[in-house]
Amino acid sequence: MTNVSVRQLDLRFGSVEVLKNLNIEIAEGEFLVLLGPSGCGKSTLLNCIAGLLDVSGGQIHISGKNVTWAEPKDRGIGMVFQSYALYPQMTVKGNLSFGLKTQKFSKAEIERRVNEAAEILQIKDLLGRKPSALSGGQRQRVAIGRALVRDVDVYLFDEPLSNLDAKLRTELRVELKRLHNQLNHTMIYVTHDQIEAMTLADRIAIMRDGFIQQLADPYTVYNKPANLFVAGFVGSPGMSFLDGTLSEDGTSFTFGNATVGMGDYDGQQNDASSRNVKLGVRPEHIIIHTEAIEGVTIAAELDIVEALGSESLLWLTSQGEKISALVNADDEYEAGSTVHMEFNIGKSSLFDTKTEKRL
Repeated sequence: MTNVSVRQLDLRFGSVEVLKNLNIEIAEGEFLVLLGPSGCGKSTLLNCIAGLLDVSGGQIHISGKNVTWAEPKDRGIGMVFQSYALYPQMTVKGNLSFGLKTQKFSKAEIERRVNEAAEILQIKDLLGRKPSALSGGQRQRVAIGRALVRDVDVYLFDEPLSNLDAKLRTELRVELKRLHNQLNHTMIYVTHDQIEAMTLADRIAIMRDGFIQQLADPYTVYNKPANLFVAGFVGSPGMSFLDGTLSEDGTSFTFGNATVGMGDYDGQQNDASSRNVKLGVRPEHIIIHTEAIEGVTIAAELDIVEALGSESLLWLTSQGEKISALVNADDEYEAGSTVHMEFNIGKSSLFDTKTEKRL
């Protein structure tokens, strides 16, 4: 069942088009993440759904109701902003209950909702404190709780963890996923952090310049990116791209003087508009050998070794191309040496140079 439906949405500020004929269907109980760089339109889309921006065209439906021109309070949504936006003079309990009081809920109902939200977010022992006495993570829990007490069907999150340090972000990310599993409400979450997107989402919508570039589950987005932009944006360390040509029968890829067999490729090589293509390979899909294997490996110069804890990132040069490979930290490599690469073609991607689409 569709819970949020965005249909042919346009948003313009004067002559500047921010969102252009955007369509997206979000299922009931789904956790959808809007991911993209700054200025791509993800927060703008969220604000349109929330009713904080008036759209220039199209429609927005929530729970089967056309809310395109409805006030935010009438849309059946709860929203969590990047800034905590807590009332400093009120206690945690006061912040959680304020919106309910303005909506004339009974004292008993307010008490029930506040206690229930505090229990879920594990902040019951903080109800008597003011925001100044809370850590950043605790304040964000209160901000989430303020949305939870509304008991709505759709929750909107606008980069709620971006102000927190790395450790707190990880902890609250787990809490948010647990919260979604517990409540099973529809959640739409905006972030520029791909790790948040990959770990939280049922589906990810990758945006660029007001358009959705790909809408799919995290596994598909990572392993079968729709185009060069998605492939380059998702993944840390990033994907390596090799400029080359595809053979007429699509069975081999050549860059410089090196040739790679494409027999295991999971795609349609023959869909290329020309023979000029890019081969995209993620660092973990490159196997490093110390000795050459004829017909399998390609020689590369090892420029830099970066220690990442349990893994090391090797920066390589081969046929004039810069390539990165992930290896086990226990395997020792020396900068300046020659190594031999084997590509996992079954996990790689070919992109048409002209259209930038994955083949």
